[in-house]
Amino acid sequence: MAEASGVPVIVSEPGSFAWTVLAERHPALIRQVRDAFPYPPERQLALDALQEETAHGVVEPLPAGAVGGGQWAEWGRGHVGRSWFEVPFLWAESYFYRRLLEAVGYFGPGPWQGVDPFAPFKRAELNGPEVEGELAALDEVAGLPREAQDQALLAGSLWGNRADLGFRISAGESGESGTSGTSGTAESHVIADDSAPFWRHLADSAAATVYLVADNAGRELIPDLVLLDHLLCTGRADRAVLHVKPYPYYVSDATTADVVDCLRRMAQAPGRAREIAHRLWSALTAGRLAVRAHPFSCAPLPYADMPGDLRADLAHATVAVVKGDLNYRRLVGDRRRPPTTPFGGLTSYFPSPLLALRTLKCDVAVGLAPPTLAALENTGEPWRTTGSYAVIHFRP
Repeated sequence: MAEASGVPVIVSEPGSFAWTVLAERHPALIRQVRDAFPYPPERQLALDALQEETAHGVVEPLPAGAVGGGQWAEWGRGHVGRSWFEVPFLWAESYFYRRLLEAVGYFGPGPWQGVDPFAPFKRAELNGPEVEGELAALDEVAGLPREAQDQALLAGSLWGNRADLGFRISAGESGESGTSGTSGTAESHVIADDSAPFWRHLADSAAATVYLVADNAGRELIPDLVLLDHLLCTGRADRAVLHVKPYPYYVSDATTADVVDCLRRMAQAPGRAREIAHRLWSALTAGRLAVRAHPFSCAPLPYADMPGDLRADLAHATVAVVKGDLNYRRLVGDRRRPPTTPFGGLTSYFPSPLLALRTLKCDVAVGLAPPTLAALENTGEPWRTTGSYAVIHFRP
């Protein structure tokens, strides 16, 4: 078993989750991106070269003069020149996406500068029947008592992470079903639930400012926005701040453009969804809701290493709601530890009270009670990676 400090997750073990991401998910994503745009020959060749390098070669540096090249060279010290399967998983996965953006010419200069290579997938999801049904369900939620609304909208933000496009590339639609386990309901799969102290903390806080550090766009970002609207409308929050990525990162990660796309999609729907979209739009223009995008969001580093300006910003939060699997790995460290390691101790560095909403999609797991862990181990399932289990961790 790993020591209390844990050991970094490495890609090298065949069949492990990390290995599967690099060996299966990333090649599939390269093919999808290549087919989604009429890239010129030089961009197609760059994508093919990246696929060959990640599968059979060694980690190459960014080209001279690349945006952020100096910073990535520092982060990559000790990793460049090695096999992709020999380096820490968090770094390898992050660097892959930076290299993918370089291959398609995202940072330019050139005609493909600023073109999000994942935009077609995000927009197709927003226009899909699942989103239509989820928006319609908001009308039913509006008729519930407030406590039931609290539970429903927090659960929506939690389980929205199952819509992660990157996860579905390798897991398939079955990874979204949430039907594995003992009862087949999403509620029974919340294996750590600190939602009650979170709501008490907001009730005890005057003039609260809620930060939400977003993960994915589309079907996950919509319930995040709905949750923020609910907190503003019910007086739990006087102000909200939404942190997104400054540029496309992992395949479905949310950017400012995705926030606008989600609001426009909601505004096209009838009923409650349209009302929420209009309120959020007004909150943005009035300054009650702010969108921020810090470069550290795209760094291959744990949040314990966040720069001072981001730390100072987050310190203003009455509570920071941190979403998703990647953010969770960055919160607790992408390391193998006993799953009973307390979440609060691992995140004591965070500058504000913290709520983590995460569906489990990788090997990292902490904050579980011993009986819960024993029950999960006895199922014989790969419970850490299916996306069928979730945690709600609160650290005051």
